[in-house]
Amino acid sequence: MRDATRQSVMVQVFWYWVPVVLYAGTIFYLSAQSHPEEQLPSLLFEEVSDKVLHGVEYGILALLCYRAFRWAAGPAVAQQAVVLAIVTASVYGITDEVHQFFVPFRESDWQDWLADTIGAVIGAVSWSFIRSE
Repeated sequence: MRDATRQSVMVQVFWYWVPVVLYAGTIFYLSAQSHPEEQLPSLLFEEVSDKVLHGVEYGILALLCYRAFRWAAGPAVAQQAVVLAIVTASVYGITDEVHQFFVPFRESDWQDWLADTIGAVIGAVSWSFIRSE
């Protein structure tokens, strides 16, 4: 029984937490680029507002965090999954803006963080309604 429990925990870690870490790592990687538009399709930067991109980016992060907190962190944490997902994504947004301050040709902007947080709220709350039990 103990091995089955351990295996279940490992499956939960990989299924729920690894996507959070990989996605956060992707955000960090792109933030470390002096010219991220060279890494992504240029259409994104020509047609879509920077703030919308931030909102979508952090909405996805909050969605992934919500999944992990809701279904892979225990019942006490699951009850606060929406709040924890929003706070986690918002705090990561702050660290991202601080990180960009030190990257050549990048800017740190509180309005980007605000867009990150608004996107996180939309992502976590939307996913909680879609996936409510």
